Amino acid sequence: MPRYVSLLKLTEQGVQAIKKSTARAHDFNAVAAKAGVKVEAEYWTVGRFDGVLILSGPNEQSVLRVLAELASLGNVRTQTLQAFTDQEFDAIVGR
Repeated sequence: MPRYVSLLKLTEQGVQAIKKSTARAHDFNAVAAKAGVKVEAEYWTVGRFDGVLILSGPNEQSVLRVLAELASLGNVRTQTLQAFTDQEFDAIVGR
């Protein structure tokens, strides 16, 4: 399954409701699961980004659909990268 790393940045709305952040994350996990997307890991971070999600799903559309739904709630903005294991990368570069 394709895997994605999504970097999260809190919006002003998200900062104001920071104490509900973990509850919102649990709600997102349930929404993602219903869409066939697995949240492999989620972290709250310090620095340029406020959080990291590692997601996998049956296809790009499913993952991006749940991330768009997450962003539409107004608490975070995302930057998402497709990620590859070493074996996947070797297959891509023809090793």
